[in-house]
Amino acid sequence: MAAPCCRAAAPGAATSCRSATNGLSGTPIKTGSGAGQSFPRSSRILRSADFRTVYDNGTRVSGPLFAAFCMARRESGQAGVRIGLTVPKALGGAVVRNRIKRRFRAAFRLHRADWTHIDWDIVFNPRKAAILAPFADLERTLARVIEKCGHLS
Repeated sequence: MAAPCCRAAAPGAATSCRSATNGLSGTPIKTGSGAGQSFPRSSRILRSADFRTVYDNGTRVSGPLFAAFCMARRESGQAGVRIGLTVPKALGGAVVRNRIKRRFRAAFRLHRADWTHIDWDIVFNPRKAAILAPFADLERTLARVIEKCGHLS
């Protein structure tokens, strides 16, 4: 007898089905010495007011994979770069948009410790090219833009 369809299977069995998120995204999997990298709340832009402030007062820096808005932070309580991501619906459905965000966060997480000397808020707006870009290109472009923002002051 054939295996049951995912929809007909028990609720817990649906996790074994292939879905759009099971495909390879090119994002490295955390293993070994790099597994301790984190992305704490202090490194994220979370409030709408903070996003609006960066958009209104920040400097636009464009790259092939995204546009970024950079703004120097004036409060001394936080050190390092804070990032925010705004992925428009025009890039695709929720699965595609979430994959883009996961890849950006992973690229940022790999080098976050290198940018503790830069006190900037940066909002990234990915472009369509970021969907299929190799992870190494995404990582390199992200690092280049953050360093460029750090030298704007």
